[in-house]
Amino acid sequence: MSSSSATVSGIGPLSEAVPFSLCTREPHVPADRLVAEMVPPPRFDSVRFETYIPDPNQPSQTEAVRVLSGFAAGLGGAHATGTGKRGFFGLGRAKSPKLPAGPRGVYLDGGYGVGKTHLLASLWHATPAEPSLKAFGTFVELTNLVGALGFQKTVQTLSGHRLLCIDEFELDDPGDTVLVSTLLGKLVEAGVALAATSNTLPGKLGEGRFAAADFLREIQGLSAHFRALRIDGEDYRHRGLPEAPAPYSEETVTKAAYATGGASLDDFPHLLDHLARVHPSRYGALTDGLKAVCLTDVQPVPDQSTALRLVVLADRLYDREVPVLASGAPFDRLFSEEMLNGGYRKKYFRAISRLTALARDAERLVEQSPARR
Repeated sequence: MSSSSATVSGIGPLSEAVPFSLCTREPHVPADRLVAEMVPPPRFDSVRFETYIPDPNQPSQTEAVRVLSGFAAGLGGAHATGTGKRGFFGLGRAKSPKLPAGPRGVYLDGGYGVGKTHLLASLWHATPAEPSLKAFGTFVELTNLVGALGFQKTVQTLSGHRLLCIDEFELDDPGDTVLVSTLLGKLVEAGVALAATSNTLPGKLGEGRFAAADFLREIQGLSAHFRALRIDGEDYRHRGLPEAPAPYSEETVTKAAYATGGASLDDFPHLLDHLARVHPSRYGALTDGLKAVCLTDVQPVPDQSTALRLVVLADRLYDREVPVLASGAPFDRLFSEEMLNGGYRKKYFRAISRLTALARDAERLVEQSPARR
């Protein structure tokens, strides 16, 4: 049987006839790829402010669209040096690239699933500048860029940008927070506009689901440059949707993997072991070319380090809209009660939410294959 294949850098060809194993992939990601890929992920290629559907019961969502649309429009006359005709939010002329007056950025403050990434990507798309003058990435991807290029080279590379969007700012890593805050200070001095979302600090989870005060405190001297936009609402992935599908049998998952071109098939415990040998910065490359992920023997994760690696993989799969078909334990049992009540609670609930959405997407794999539950 003939089959077409696509070659992925450092991990070889993908067959459309036989499922491959993610455990055989050990991708190597060059620094220039890290820079070139700082754009909204495939899931958010086509999102715009117009496609964001505000909850009529949450006026803060409509207000966020209005403010962000104005913010994007205001960047049209701003040069990367910070010497544009108008300041950010229309607050007059930007007088100096060294210490620009007024907000230089926005912080989207809200729980998981309220559409913060949709809005952040819409801001990136709406900003009137060439893609090479805009950057979009997660906090982890930004720290990986610094690690690959070095601090000064990263400053030099991003200083010519008009906008930097940072999704999921990691407030729970003090060292990296200081590193990125210092980087952002340099970029603000160069006239780069900033936009960010973040998770919640571990010790603050009992005080509510919003993190603006934590974010503004942790970035210290940068706080005056951000305007916080609170976005209320419930997880949109569960609004009016059916319950997540129950896990399938191992036979059904295996048959669907063989019937789906570009699918992977892995034993879940073995995949968790493999993730420990691949740096999380490479998880995006690990998923290159994937059309579906098929997992057998899903079990609760054994420890927090493993759980956090799984969260990163779930994020990358969700960004790329890769359906996940699984046998074993349901996704809402991946993390222990201790984990769900601990400092990384928000990350784990986000992962469950995203994996559940991808499990719904995977139902069509069974419908299109000769497999049955």
